[in-house]
Amino acid sequence: MPRVKRGYKARRRRKAILKAAKGFRGGRSKLLRTATVSVDRARMFAYRDRRTRKRDFRSLWIVRINAAARENGLSYSQLMGRLRKAGIELDRKVLADMAVHNPGSFASVANMVK
Repeated sequence: MPRVKRGYKARRRRKAILKAAKGFRGGRSKLLRTATVSVDRARMFAYRDRRTRKRDFRSLWIVRINAAARENGLSYSQLMGRLRKAGIELDRKVLADMAVHNPGSFASVANMVK
């Protein structure tokens, strides 16, 4: 039976896994089996957390808008409802940025909808 060397394809697959595991600690970056498990888990968490990040940022923006709205005598829900009714189309990201970096302009927006 002739010897089969497995060559290029298998080596390319192994190199790709170890390259993806670069920076992991200990055997997780050196040993193929543990590196494969670690890379699979890392990719799973990355996929999941790309979606979680969007939720986290939206809730952070809401907390910031609520705090700034209460300083101006409104609750978050009142502010958002009145903005919609007034036809002012500012999204939560922009409103939160205004609340943190430019409180004066946020106050003027809040006074417009009062």
